[in-house]
Amino acid sequence: MEATLLSRTAASVQDHLSVSEASLSDAPPRFHLLAKPSGSTCNIDCKYCFFLSKEALYPDEKHRMSQVTLETYIQQLLESHRSPEVTVAWQGGEPTLMKVEFFRQAVELVEKHRKPGQVVQHTFQTNGILLDDEWCEFFKKNNFLVGLSVDGPRAVHDAYRVDRHGNGTFDMVMRGWNALRKHAVEFNILCTVNAANQHHGRAVYRFFRDELGVKWVQFIPIIERATEQTIHLANLGWSEQGGRKRVLYTQTGNLVTERSVGAKQYGLFLMDVFEEWVRHDVGRVFVQLFDVTLEAFFGRHLLCIHAPTCGFGPALEYNGDLYACDHFVEPGYRLGNIHETHMVKLMASPKQRKFGIDKRDSLTAQCRTCEVRSLCNGGCPKDRFALSRDGEPGQNYLCQGLELFFTRSRPAMEKMAKLFREGHPPSDIMAITASEDKRRGPYAPCTCGSGRKFRFCHGDKSPRASFEAATPGA
Repeated sequence: MEATLLSRTAASVQDHLSVSEASLSDAPPRFHLLAKPSGSTCNIDCKYCFFLSKEALYPDEKHRMSQVTLETYIQQLLESHRSPEVTVAWQGGEPTLMKVEFFRQAVELVEKHRKPGQVVQHTFQTNGILLDDEWCEFFKKNNFLVGLSVDGPRAVHDAYRVDRHGNGTFDMVMRGWNALRKHAVEFNILCTVNAANQHHGRAVYRFFRDELGVKWVQFIPIIERATEQTIHLANLGWSEQGGRKRVLYTQTGNLVTERSVGAKQYGLFLMDVFEEWVRHDVGRVFVQLFDVTLEAFFGRHLLCIHAPTCGFGPALEYNGDLYACDHFVEPGYRLGNIHETHMVKLMASPKQRKFGIDKRDSLTAQCRTCEVRSLCNGGCPKDRFALSRDGEPGQNYLCQGLELFFTRSRPAMEKMAKLFREGHPPSDIMAITASEDKRRGPYAPCTCGSGRKFRFCHGDKSPRASFEAATPGA
């Protein structure tokens, strides 16, 4: 075994030499790779986590990244970047299953292989279950940015984020949150939008802001695709049941599970949050989609989902297999293995370039003529399995919600862009909005698109949402 590992390391070094001498004009100067050191393995059993099924790609293997693969990955990642900033991003599965020592070695390898002038940011996405003093001391010492997965207050979080016995994980996650706060670790929240919380956008946001003290949050829609043949199994969840092995999830089918967010409801969720944010929190709390939408008004697309093209967010499995995208970890999108071909060559390959350009070239006629195309660009290719208004296949399942959000938020976004161009902080939009609210009739339709009267929606009589009845499908 040792001879094999040494030979693979030698092959990687030789490939590195050939790459450094080649002109790879097609390689991107930078990209954001998500590494999965423990593969799909996780210590909880979220009902909507189809990534659990990816274990079927590597049956009968222990999903753990070896020391050789770790160093090959770090070395090639740093070599592949022509920009001074590099992000080393760890995800899963659950990366804390690899223990702290693995990541101490990763940090040491970054320092060993970092090119002069390179600035490296370490990020780490976790469910928070195993976070303790040792983990958080390590994160703080090495300036890690930690993403903590929370779906809202207990009732909505525990609807789907459960352990292997079906019990909610909220209390365990809050212990992890407390550990992060105790050690002053920089962290943000990743919240999925699903059938359990889709009607509670503002209350979920307020929980993060007021109870958890969050300054940065990312909302990710849950869309689990299925076919007529697989929908029953998909609705049961992705864990092993009754001795049945997990079915490998692939981006196929035009049906969605009961846990998936509704198309229009996703847009209403975002607007529910936006109307709260634009009145109280601009410049104080940062919501990823709101930030990147404002950037789009200046022609900058910082999020692959709404950029014209993609292909700059590959995923690395524990064994060195590189896939085109984190959402497409399946056989047809495997680019190769970094032990056999240098990462930068895989990223510059015709297959990967086509994957990215196809996003733009496969837009439906409805998308091509849409008034918010410059902000949306058709959304993520993984979600393009619906029919357009003209019956053309390839429309984004979330189109109704995305169109609602980009259209409804546009007036405020345009005002913020104008403020910035004139040398004023975008946060001045809060005073502008307050002035507009005073002139708005209390019984006029609310600007969020809910159909309710402004006064009783986002106006002065807006309700405080309760989670007592926040159940799936509520």
